[in-house]
This record gives sequence, C-alpha cells and structure tokens, in this order.
Amino acid sequence: MTTTSSDAPGAPTIDELEEQERRLVLPRFTYDDAWALGGLLVELARERRAPVAIDITRNGQQLFHAALPGSTPDNDAWTARKRRVVERYGCSSYLVGSRFRAKGTTFEASSRLDPDTYAAHGGAFPLAVEGAGVVGTVAVSGLPQVEDHALVVQALERFLAA
Repeated sequence: MTTTSSDAPGAPTIDELEEQERRLVLPRFTYDDAWALGGLLVELARERRAPVAIDITRNGQQLFHAALPGSTPDNDAWTARKRRVVERYGCSSYLVGSRFRAKGTTFEASSRLDPDTYAAHGGAFPLAVEGAGVVGTVAVSGLPQVEDHALVVQALERFLAA
C-alpha cells in the first residue's frame, strides 16, 4: 500500500516522491547549469502565469533567483524556509512533510524545529549529483504546495532530458 502525502487532489504518494528523488539525479551542477535550470523554471512559470519566486542554491551560495509578477517578499521567505528543510533532511520539502503526515502528525507539531525558519511544504527539491550526493536546492513558492513541487519536478525532468 502506498501512502498519500496529502489530501490534495493529484498529490503524489510517498513512494512516488521517493522515486522522483532517485530518478532526478544530475551528472553535474555548475553555475551555468543553475542559470539554465532557473531559466527553464521561469519559462514554465510564465506559461502558467504563475506568481512564483524561484531560488537555486548550491553549497550555501544563491546562484539564481527570480521573482515573477504577482509574487511577494513572502514567497522569498517561503523558498528560504523550504530550502532549509531540504538542507537539513536531504530530501524534498514535500517528502519531509508527507512523512510526518503519514505518521498522523505534522512537521510543525513534531519536528521540534522553528516553523519561522523551516517549512516542510512542497516546492523545494534537492539538487543531487551522481557520486557527490546533495549539493544544493531548487525552490519555488507562490502556488499550492502540490503545484510548487510539480513545477520543480517538471523543470528537473526537462533539464535532464536536454
């Protein structure tokens, strides 16, 4: 039996989230790769008219940031909170939150981490490199968490296929 990660329509299961992370591993991740992935995310977000902020960080250095029309400073704060969850747990912010929900609790109630600093909501994904592990994060904020997560996954899939 697979566990659903939330009651939201179209929400991926924990098994599906884990499979995404196994599959979406990069051969490398350079400054130019960050720019290319960021540009792809901007393109996908503009197609949807999505009011999102986008953040790509590698080893603690922000390599890409964009704020599209309709996004706010709150979206920047959300990307930072989601990014910290990925940095701490080594997996997507949505997967972390889903695992807590599968245990019948929430990240906020059970993680013992400050919710003003950490947010286990969909939209931040680990940038894992073959042979190196997680080297950074890509994060989006501005849509419902299922959609933030799906936007990042779609961009990584296209980026890897290019």
